[in-house]
Amino acid sequence: MTDFSRYDRQVKLSEIGAEGQEKLHAAKILIIGVGGLGCPASMYLAAAGVGNIGLIDFDKVDESNLHRQVLFTEDDLGKNKAEAAKDRLNSRNSHININAFNVPFGIDNAIELISKYDLILDGTDNFQTKYLINDTCVKAKKPFVGASIYKYQGQLSVFNYQNGPSYRCLYPNHHYKDSSNCEETGVLGVLPGILGTMQATEALKIILGVGTPLSGKVKILDTLTMQDQLIQFQRKEDEINKIKNQPLELEQAICSLSEVSHLYLDVREPFEQPRPSNDNLIEIPLNQLKERNDEIPKDQAVHVFCQSGIRSKKAIELLEKEFGFSNLVDAGGIEELIQ
Repeated sequence: MTDFSRYDRQVKLSEIGAEGQEKLHAAKILIIGVGGLGCPASMYLAAAGVGNIGLIDFDKVDESNLHRQVLFTEDDLGKNKAEAAKDRLNSRNSHININAFNVPFGIDNAIELISKYDLILDGTDNFQTKYLINDTCVKAKKPFVGASIYKYQGQLSVFNYQNGPSYRCLYPNHHYKDSSNCEETGVLGVLPGILGTMQATEALKIILGVGTPLSGKVKILDTLTMQDQLIQFQRKEDEINKIKNQPLELEQAICSLSEVSHLYLDVREPFEQPRPSNDNLIEIPLNQLKERNDEIPKDQAVHVFCQSGIRSKKAIELLEKEFGFSNLVDAGGIEELIQ
């Protein structure tokens, strides 16, 4: 039997009561991505008494995270996000079980991880993982609460809930021009806090069986005007059947770099899209340049690019100052280079 004294204020709600609190205690919720969305969502789910919370994140806490990823402090810099979040959440509520998964979420472990939980929260910031979460949830028959953020705007919806539409029913295909994340475009710090808290709200509604979850609806919020919209969409059986009948695979957005005579260096992360199909290309993420700089020739011009042009400048500065490169050309963001 759960000790209800901690949860007195929500147990008093007629729609929750002792029975609802027991439901929360028995619930198993997996949060994929403990960043701007996952931090506030996990805080409120833990505070509400959700008994089993899984946290997946392979990334480390960086100083640039602190303005929006509110679970972390300066003492957490350099620590794995999932493990740091687990420690912080357990210090807030020691009566619940939290599992930290310091692993990349991918095809090899998606089914195994998601199958252990009742409900999934998507806290990721790249479309490739969002499609993988959706497709895995369809196969495993699990609902998930999705959210995305862009500068000052956010979107929220519930997918695969009680035979409702999936993420691919809303976005069947990915367009490479939609690949930006907050590292490239920037984001108002409070925005993921608002959307992450809304995700936690939808999760609690689903576990408790109260209210009307946002299944088949997308809530769009603009924080500059505080206006919102609610857009409806339908389940598409052909999209659902495609997922069920095909093996899991990573969504790709393929492009071609326009100058075939140039040698390019792509310093983006492997998940970032679109992916050029050219042969005249070296792919080394910015955070691996120190260890792999010997893969870059010094006897010809190398055109360095990233998603928007921010990291390409950092890469050139690093390679010139620390490794003596003098043949690097800043090619900016990929949008300027593709055909």
